[in-house]
Amino acid sequence: MHVAILTFEGFNELDSLIALGILNRVKKPNWRVSIASPTSHVRSMNGVTLQAQATLADAVHADAVLVGSGMQTRHVVADPALMAQLQLDPTRQLLGAQCSGALILAKLGLLNDVPACTDLTTKPWVQEAGVQVLNQPFVAHGNVATAGGCMASQYLAAWMIARLHGVDEAISATHYVAPVGEKDEYVARMLKNIEPYLQTASVAA
Repeated sequence: MHVAILTFEGFNELDSLIALGILNRVKKPNWRVSIASPTSHVRSMNGVTLQAQATLADAVHADAVLVGSGMQTRHVVADPALMAQLQLDPTRQLLGAQCSGALILAKLGLLNDVPACTDLTTKPWVQEAGVQVLNQPFVAHGNVATAGGCMASQYLAAWMIARLHGVDEAISATHYVAPVGEKDEYVARMLKNIEPYLQTASVAA
């Protein structure tokens, strides 16, 4: 099972790498988490260079895709050739968008008629794309989830784990990365944010 984290030039390290770390707490056969980029290397908003582990074509065929955020997301959505490569499909994939990643899903037509979460900077651009923005960290509709605020990436990762491997795995991953002395609080907060949407997904299924 492959989870691809779309990571573009100017990416936000917190958005891509917190999710990468939490998702990799799953220790299951054939479980793979990759940074997927349009080029072999991408440079973050703070000058950190990552080597891509997968291509955009790999992401299109992944079981789950998390669309990361960054300073150049508006350049991404303004590039027709790049956007044409993102043939994402919620009927066969779990899709999550972190902060300005919601703008990419909006421009791909994957947030039609449903509200979304994003960061405060990106909010007006997502609204201009015709999407209602919620004042909360996480929301999911079927197989599509969005999160707003860098630290909300933990909820996207936990939601993906819960959908693909169950709530117990999501609890275990969150408990591991949570601060000592606050682990129960972090797990409870994670469950409060994602469990309503897990129930909705089960009913829809």
